[in-house]
Amino acid sequence: MNSRAQILSRIKENQPELSSLPADLTAPLQYPDPVEVFSTVLSNIGGTTVPVKSYEEIQQYIKTQFADQKRIISTIPELSAVTEAGWEGQDPHSYEDIDIAVIRAHFGVAENAALWVTEELMQQRVIPFICQQLAVVVQRKDICSNMHEAYAKVADAVYGFGTFIAGPSKTADIEQSLVLGAHGPKNMTVFILEMAKD
Repeated sequence: MNSRAQILSRIKENQPELSSLPADLTAPLQYPDPVEVFSTVLSNIGGTTVPVKSYEEIQQYIKTQFADQKRIISTIPELSAVTEAGWEGQDPHSYEDIDIAVIRAHFGVAENAALWVTEELMQQRVIPFICQQLAVVVQRKDICSNMHEAYAKVADAVYGFGTFIAGPSKTADIEQSLVLGAHGPKNMTVFILEMAKD
């Protein structure tokens, strides 16, 4: 028996006794107003929340607040009047000059202001990460309190690619100074939509 086989044999002989799995964790944080907490946390990490009641309000916000931006794209048909048409399905390198991308999120998480986005909502995986500014639309009713609830929502979901996005990109590695937009969007705006519309 060589040394490798001896080591593996000893490991096999010295396994700890089996123990039962712990009970399922219960959600420790429940906020009376998850939307308020979401807004506060997002502000603290460099993002902005904008409460809206319709897609028309979002269009108006884009027209007034982003009027100086040259290239604005969106995966949301309701915003086609104020965003670029025919951008989908191109070479990912063609998106390097996107000023603002507006996408939907499946839901948000209050405790860390994270938004769950899958590839079906991005059109292209690179879109939320290559743009200069990212705007995300999430329904008010879809903001939960904590990550326990969030993982329960995605546990049985079927998707090819998904990610939690929380605020603009940032780093504090250099001289412990916080830098926003270090490796992705410099700003993040979250439209919290009051109306129930898919």
